[in-house]
Parts: sequence; C-alpha cells; structure tokens
Amino acid sequence: MDLPYTASGDLRFDLHQPHDSTNDSPILVYVHGGAWKGEDKSDHAPLASLLVAASNCPVLVPNYRLTTAKNNLRHPAHAEDILEFLIFLPTCDAISTAGRPIYLIGHSAGAHIIASIFLDSSAVTPSLTPPPALLQAVKGLVLAEGIHDIDLLLTRFPTYRAWFIAEAFGDRPSYAPFSVTTMGTREGGEHLRWLVIHSTGDTLVDQPQSETMYDHLRTLYAPDNVSRSFDQLDLEHSDILTTPLFIDIVRAFCTN
Repeated sequence: MDLPYTASGDLRFDLHQPHDSTNDSPILVYVHGGAWKGEDKSDHAPLASLLVAASNCPVLVPNYRLTTAKNNLRHPAHAEDILEFLIFLPTCDAISTAGRPIYLIGHSAGAHIIASIFLDSSAVTPSLTPPPALLQAVKGLVLAEGIHDIDLLLTRFPTYRAWFIAEAFGDRPSYAPFSVTTMGTREGGEHLRWLVIHSTGDTLVDQPQSETMYDHLRTLYAPDNVSRSFDQLDLEHSDILTTPLFIDIVRAFCTN
C-alpha cells in the first residue's frame, strides 16, 4: 500500500492483490472522483477489496494532484497524473503487467479524466496522448456517474461553477472544448470497449450526462463495444460504489 509512482514520491497508489490470481488476469485501475478537488485513494479501499474478491483481479487505486484554493491546479494536470501512472505500470516491481489486459474504472470526475486520455483530446490537451503500447494494453473503460459535458452540467447545476468547475478548469464562458462528448476516437484505439453506468438515484450528477456520453460513443464504436446500465442502480452518487450490484456489473464487464 501507498507505493510511489513518481520519481519524487509525491504521487502514490494502493495495490490490492487477490491471494491466488494468475499473471494473466486483467488489471483493474480505479480512478476516483471528488470534483477534481477531493477524495483520496484510501477512501476507496472497501470498493477495491470488493472488486478483488468478486473478480480475482488486482485492483490499483492511484492518487492524483487535487485542485485547492492555494495551488490553482487546473485541467489537464489531474489527468496528466493518471496518464503518468498508467505509463509507469510496466516498470512497477510490485505487479507484472506484461501481456495483461487493463480495464479502467472512473467515477464522476474520474470518468472525465480517463475519457480525456482515451478519446482524442489532442486538439485541446495534447499532453494527454497515451503511447501506442498503453492504448493497446487498455481493453475497456467503465464510466460511472460521470461528468462528461460541463456546459450541460451547469445548465442543471449552475452553482457547480463556483463550487468546483471554475477552480478546476478556469472561469470561462463555455467549457465546450473540454467536453468528452465531442471527442473522437484515437488512432489505434478502435478496439476499446466502454460501459456507461448511471444510477436513477443520483442527485449530484444527472442522467443526461451519461445518456449524452453513451449516444456519442455509439457514433464512434461498433455496437458491441458500447454498453450501458441506466436503470439497475437506484442509490446516490457515491453510495452505489460498494453495492453488490455495482461490483457485479463492473466485474462482468472487466472479466468477460
């Protein structure tokens, strides 16, 4: 636990390992939410433990730099950290990644982070371009209760601008350039599978975020590459994460 993935040691991750996994089982990476300004990898140890038990796969939970009132940290810095972590993985002594499929699970802001890396955001954030080997190693992405279209989100929740959007993205008249619902596929990433999850009980991020993202992905990928779960879960935004049903939906996607 609490292993460094940067040379400075400032950024760290937790590795949750099953007792009897094989070296060819998928690797699951969970990227937490928290409005780009909160949460910690340790908050999600219960989720990671449940995923390990259900899937018999290792689950890695990295931290990334958070926006605070003092540091003025803005997008894409958070996603750059996650990309750095993913590039680091093949060199990690704690786990063998050679030849193993990688599945990414992003919740809330974490969903935006991983989508910004694996969809083509190069026109706005070229620093988020994954190397070809990483793009090939990643097989699927789970977007749970994701923030995908910030302008659309602000029409429903205008107070979010002052609460966290302006801090994480700058105070702008429009955040359209950062909408992952307009980004195309990356060359070499046509194989990616996507699962979009949204709970009917989520009052913090409304379902049109996930509906718009699902519809967009369906225009980019083969029909079998994009699936959704919009009516199975009915709890609040973060409460779904440790429910047996959420764990089972994620397990089925990542291991089938």
